[in-house]
Amino acid sequence: MDKPTPSHLPVIEMTGLAVGSRENPAAPILEDVQWSVQAGEYWVIGGMHGAGKTELLLLTAGLAAPLRGGYRLFGREMPVRGDEFLTEGLRVGLVFEDGQLFHDLSIEENVALPLRYHRELAQGHMEKSVKTILEWCGLGPQAARLPGRMERAWRKRAGLARALVLQPEVLLLDNPLGGLDPRHAQWWFEALDQLSSGHGCSEGRPLTLVVTTEDLRPWKKHAAHFALLPQNRLRVLGPLAELGPQTDPFVKELLSEPLLQ
Repeated sequence: MDKPTPSHLPVIEMTGLAVGSRENPAAPILEDVQWSVQAGEYWVIGGMHGAGKTELLLLTAGLAAPLRGGYRLFGREMPVRGDEFLTEGLRVGLVFEDGQLFHDLSIEENVALPLRYHRELAQGHMEKSVKTILEWCGLGPQAARLPGRMERAWRKRAGLARALVLQPEVLLLDNPLGGLDPRHAQWWFEALDQLSSGHGCSEGRPLTLVVTTEDLRPWKKHAAHFALLPQNRLRVLGPLAELGPQTDPFVKELLSEPLLQ
């Protein structure tokens, strides 16, 4: 059993953080990140292509080290390696934009993989857990299919199912609406709203959510906390209800009427 984080401590806390680029890890794509996330909060971070959204999530998940500055996850200084990393890292789920599935495994096998590696479960218990999450994601009828034979929208859901099967406390999602039609996008809004308020997939515990996007507008009725990534910086906007009149053209555009509801 993981040691719970004291309720007064942030689950994510970054101070003066510099984040390296994927193309050149020694070169910062983000500088001086000051960011704090409390358990149960629902954040959406907006930024254009190449602004550092994916790099920020990889670092948050513990898969990359900061170039400088401090990062604490569940109150523990990061990064850590080996068995120590598993203690904290398995409390965080990461959903990649393209799913990052193994194309020689079925959808069911992809989702079961984290349980096989990280949980000692009886076969029947594991199969039940996988079936439950597949059904919730609408993937039950497609469980035996290979990812390469499925539309992108369903592969993205499979990536979510795989992240949720270990019942993480924090869920990081990289541009989940990318390339989706309104019907599939609406499913994601409803699914994340359920996870944020507490759902059976997380034993009724509200998840801490961090979502990246190129457009904040569709998220205004869903997330509570917002941030932007302009000019190699993380700009925390906070709750929309606390925002006054905006003069920044970029912020005004992102917070104008949504294209999707």
